[in-house]
Order: sequence, then C-alpha cells, then structure tokens
Amino acid sequence: MRIEWGKAHLHFRVRLINPTFERSTVASKRQNPKTIQNFHCKASSFESKKMSHSSATGRRKCRQKKEEEEEEPLGGGGDMEDLFSEKETQNIRMSLLDWYDENQRDLPWRKTRSSETEKETRAYEVWVSEIMLQQTRVQTVMEYYKRWMHKWPTIYDLTQASLEEVNEMWAGLGYYRRARFLLEMVVAEKEGFPNKASSLMKVKGIGEYTAGAIASIAFNEAVPVVDGNVIRVLARLKAISANPKDRLTVKNFWKLAAQLVDPSRPGDFNQSLMELGATLCSVTKPSCSSCPISSQCRAYSLFQENRTLPVTEYPTKVVKSKPRLDFCCVCVLEILRHENNQSGGRFVLIKRPEEGLLAGLWEFPSVILDKEASLAARRKAINLYLKEAFHLEPKETCTIVSRKELGEFVHVFTHIRRKIYVELLVVQLTEGGTIDLFKDEGKDTLTWKCVDNDVLSSMGLTSAVRKVYSMVEAHKQDLSVLSNRTTISRKRRIT
Repeated sequence: MRIEWGKAHLHFRVRLINPTFERSTVASKRQNPKTIQNFHCKASSFESKKMSHSSATGRRKCRQKKEEEEEEPLGGGGDMEDLFSEKETQNIRMSLLDWYDENQRDLPWRKTRSSETEKETRAYEVWVSEIMLQQTRVQTVMEYYKRWMHKWPTIYDLTQASLEEVNEMWAGLGYYRRARFLLEMVVAEKEGFPNKASSLMKVKGIGEYTAGAIASIAFNEAVPVVDGNVIRVLARLKAISANPKDRLTVKNFWKLAAQLVDPSRPGDFNQSLMELGATLCSVTKPSCSSCPISSQCRAYSLFQENRTLPVTEYPTKVVKSKPRLDFCCVCVLEILRHENNQSGGRFVLIKRPEEGLLAGLWEFPSVILDKEASLAARRKAINLYLKEAFHLEPKETCTIVSRKELGEFVHVFTHIRRKIYVELLVVQLTEGGTIDLFKDEGKDTLTWKCVDNDVLSSMGLTSAVRKVYSMVEAHKQDLSVLSNRTTISRKRRIT
C-alpha cells in the first residue's frame, strides 16, 4: 500500500485477505470498528513514521510486490476466508437444486435429452437461446425462439438458411451481429458441435459464459457460468463491494462460481444460480425471505444486523458512460411508376455495410449529420446523397410529386443516442431515370433494392426502421381519410 502525505511518500505493505474483494466499509465501521484497521489506514496514524524512498529501484520493487499481491489467487497463502467452505458449498448446492427442481420456470429451451444423438440437438437449442438472451428479456426471447426453432429445428436446417433470412427472423431482438455469428458458426463447424467449453470458446461469437452454458447444460461438463445474475447472487452471498466490472474482480467471480458448480448436475446447478438471480435475487426488490440460500448470504446477514445497509448495496453500482448523441435524417423514397398513382409506389431500401452497426441490414436512405440541423440543411444533405447514390435530380431524372416532413424521434443504441428526422419523398421518374435506376434491380449483390408496400410490411426490419415505416403508414392513412372527406363533401355540394 502506498500512502501520500504532503510531499513525503510512505510505503506501507498491509496483508489483505484479498485485495480484489473488498468488504463493505460501511458495514465494517458499524459492526466492528477494529476491522477498519484491516482495510483503511489514516495518514495521521503514521506521522511519526515518515520515510523517504527516492530510489527508483525501491519504487520498482514496491510496484512489483503490489502486482504480485493483485495477481495472488483467490484464497492464496492458505487463507480461505473469501472462498466458500466445504460445508457452505454443499449446503448451497443442495438448497439451490432442491429449489430449482420445484420452482424453475417453464421455458421452451429447457428440455432433457439423454442420448448422444440428442445431445447435439440440445446443444443447438441451448446455444440459440443463450445468444438470444444476451441483453434481452426472457419474455421477449420466448416467441423469437419458438419461431426460430419452427423454421430451423436442427443445425443442418440452419446451414440451409441465408443471412437475409436469419436477419429477418432476428429483426427486433437487437444486437444483430449475434444472428450473423449463429449462421457463420454452423457453416464453419462441419464436423459437428464442439462438446467442451475450451473448444466452444474457439468458435466466433461464443465467449466464456456461452461456452460454459452449452458445455454444462448440453454435455454435463462441470464448468461454471458467470453472467449479470450470477454476479449479483455471488456478490450478495459474500458481501463483495469491489467494482463488478473490474477485470480481477470478474476473474474471482469465476473462481467462486467454479467452486460452487455441482459436478453431478452442473447444467441444472448453473441454471438454478441464474434463475435465482433472475427471479428472487433481483436488482432492486430481492425476496430474501423466500430465498433458499438466505442463511448463507452475508449481505442478508449484515442487513439483519443493520437495517440501514440493504442487500441491494451489492453488487456495487457502476456509473454507466453517457451514450454519444448524433443526428440522422431519413428519407423514405417512394417511386411512382405511373402518373397520379400515389398508392402503387415502390420504396427504396439500402443495405448497410457488412461490418459495423446493424451490419448487413436493410434501411431507408439516410444521412448522418455532424450536428442538429435545420430542415433546409437536412434536405440539402439528402438531395446530395440521392444524387450521388441514384442519380436522382429533379427536372432531369425525376419529378417531385410530394415531399413531407413526418416528424422525429430518438432511438437509443448501446453507446449511441440518435435523433432521427423522417421525411417522405414521392417522385415520378423520367424515362431515362427509370432505365438507370432499375437496370440492375433484383440481384442479390446489390446494396439497394425497390420493394412494394406488401413486401415491406412483411420484411424483418429493425425497430427503428419499423418505426419510420409506421410514420409513413400513418401519414398515408391521414391522406386517405382526408381524400374521402373531400370526395363526400363534393358529392353533397353536387346533390
């Protein structure tokens, strides 16, 4: 430990039980003042022990010792306080599995398959469900999972799918790169599904958590899983107040989970741990009185001793970075093939690049802006884009039938908060413009295509694109109602 006091530097090494896992300082201070000395040293206590360490060699040695302490394995040096005891481990296993057997939710991907031929199918089901469940609620995933399995019930069936079909099936779940990884994996793994966590982790798109889930649930390998639910349960069991996002802290959570996993029922135990975090041990309203392992829970014990320290203090809340704000103008380009036919137009869709945000997905023509812009500036940017991309120029290649600003909304991605301006541009192509625009239509290699209203309505679109299209439909509905009212009014005047 290095303590700075004025200009003097004090180098003081304190033996910590585990430098990565910090006990709650609030609880320590209120429950047992003596324990404060093990974790916090006031500078005033060492005023008479000031030392000077100007040597660079000394500083390097101090840093080396500190690194050695940080890398020391959990429970190293014979001190096992931060690991579960054998009795605790057995009690937690038994209590959780008994609870899980009685209370597990009926989810479509929870099936029992015992034969060797069925295990690969089980692995496929677990894999698809776990990929879908990343950053997504269970209730949302259930319907997507059922539709997916109905269309592609086996790995072989999925190998016959195109990326376009997979993206359409995935539309609305978000994090679309996951769908691409699913397809790429089944195409690459021609020799069958890997059955070990170490092998699974070599597959693109499968990380340590997903590998552990597949290996333990489908192949009965005694390996742990650690996700947000598991971290919350473990942090409360051991009253761990260290930053749960810290690399060393996460590493030690994996060690704790590995110690707990039941070797005879690893898949069920891992699911029970996640199930507990998803149901009873929730983020804001844990049901501690119903929890099967509350008697082993350090956070609950501290709360019973001191009601001002709730269980929800664990794990430590990490301040999220603010998403970047950007601006986008979307032009829904509708092309009429016949004059005065505003209901039979075709819409232009652009395919996004194969890498980056929303890779390979279809959207309406759009332009990202450097900053918030006026209507005139947005239209100028869109006009330039349409000219460069499609050779669309009023009076030369097309005639503008109507142009209407439909509104705006905010769409939030993981790290981006995007303000989207929407306009509907209806054009009639000239003869030359029609030839230029449609000469290569329909090829799979194109980065754009024209679709009619029926096709667009049935496509798998992202939630943002779907919202844009719903604004277009609402506008057309309003026009239709207005047109009907005008027709009725004219008939009344005539009669």
